[in-house]
Amino acid sequence: MNVELKEANLVGEHIVLEPLTMDHQAALSIAVADGNLWELWYTKVPHPDDMKAYITSALEAEARGEALAFAVRCRHSGAVIGCTRICSWEQQHRRLEVGYTWYAKSAQRTAVNTEAKLLILSYAFETLDVMAVEFRTHIQNQASRQAICRIGATQDGILRNHQILNNGTIRDTVIYSIIDSEWPDVKQGLKDKLLSYQESSQ
Repeated sequence: MNVELKEANLVGEHIVLEPLTMDHQAALSIAVADGNLWELWYTKVPHPDDMKAYITSALEAEARGEALAFAVRCRHSGAVIGCTRICSWEQQHRRLEVGYTWYAKSAQRTAVNTEAKLLILSYAFETLDVMAVEFRTHIQNQASRQAICRIGATQDGILRNHQILNNGTIRDTVIYSIIDSEWPDVKQGLKDKLLSYQESSQ
């Protein structure tokens, strides 16, 4: 694992993506309780009591060179409001996934997710030099699917009977991606969306 990658802060106007550490445990436990996010059966969001194990798993994936995990901090309030992760990083194929993304309910439907995606995708394509970024979500998670499409990703396909969830239901997983030739247009689209958030708040 490249030390510079692990120590990088990704800074935007609204948020900062900070490399995830155990120091974020308490703040993330508070954030996830804003909306009781773990109760959404079609998502994989940790209960506050499971946050230590959640962070430990992320850091173990980082140690294997498969992931880079970030806590999302609001620049205006200073509060930690969620997290996101580069995962399934296949360095030899210059391909990775962006996932494990969740935000406190009060941060949803704001500029936060748009700017987070702009920051992490810029990092993936322009610093890590990947040629494809993948997104995966539950077929029934309509909010997530719509958000991924708004970013500018293309649906690649559906993995049927992909996973058995903790509640015993079977998940079909929808896969989307953005490839390097599409990134300039996607980047401009994200910048335009951020500008529209700013204009609507004035």
